[in-house]
Amino acid sequence: MSCEYARTTLHGYLDGELDAARSAEFERHLESCRECATALAAEESLRSSLQRSGLYEQASVSLRKKTRTELDGATSSPVPRRIPAWRWLAVGASILVVAAVSWYVWPRPGTGGAASAPFTAAELIDAHVRSLQPGHLTDVASTDQHTVKPWFDGKLDYAPPVKDYADEGFPLVGGRLDVLAGRNVAAVVYARRKHVINVFVLPTKEPDTPIHPPGLRQGYQWLHWRRQGMEYCAVSDVSLSDLHELAQLIYQ
Repeated sequence: MSCEYARTTLHGYLDGELDAARSAEFERHLESCRECATALAAEESLRSSLQRSGLYEQASVSLRKKTRTELDGATSSPVPRRIPAWRWLAVGASILVVAAVSWYVWPRPGTGGAASAPFTAAELIDAHVRSLQPGHLTDVASTDQHTVKPWFDGKLDYAPPVKDYADEGFPLVGGRLDVLAGRNVAAVVYARRKHVINVFVLPTKEPDTPIHPPGLRQGYQWLHWRRQGMEYCAVSDVSLSDLHELAQLIYQ
């Protein structure tokens, strides 16, 4: 990396370690530095892929009991047992292997891999923020799903599912056409109290997935999942519990 910000500031920004002033300074820098913007998008994509990877495996009851017993025995022993050096080397090698596999298996932006969303976190947040500008939230404003759903006919080569969840506290606001990863997609808009939730919908040939762990950037969080031939990504500044509640309603 040739940019000083990419070496000294990018990871602190990504991990939320910068104060408000330095974060704002770096975000202004991103507007004019293609290298940092590209590096940030790649890091966010990798982090999201690892969160969705399902590499975590719940330990069995027998293994947990055995481990607890051994730890209790080691704690009660007056002379701590010395762990052989070769075991530490084995642990270090395992960590390196997992890191290498994660880097090469999970796709980064532009690789076309199917394990992640077909767009970057930066594109998603930009689309959401753009929609909040006056006059950009909806192309068809209606609380009636029978008005919003037919509006997409002929404008896209697929029919996005549209439902109103006013009874559950998420009234339908309307819909619009948006652009993600260079293609037109449907954006179905919901409200939650005074907040706006954009649900981006596009077709996919990939199998269904559960609702993945959330992503977070610039105060906005999103949830991503696949269901019945459609790919969904809900993004907003509402609480995670509210966003997850809407995602579950749509997932049903």
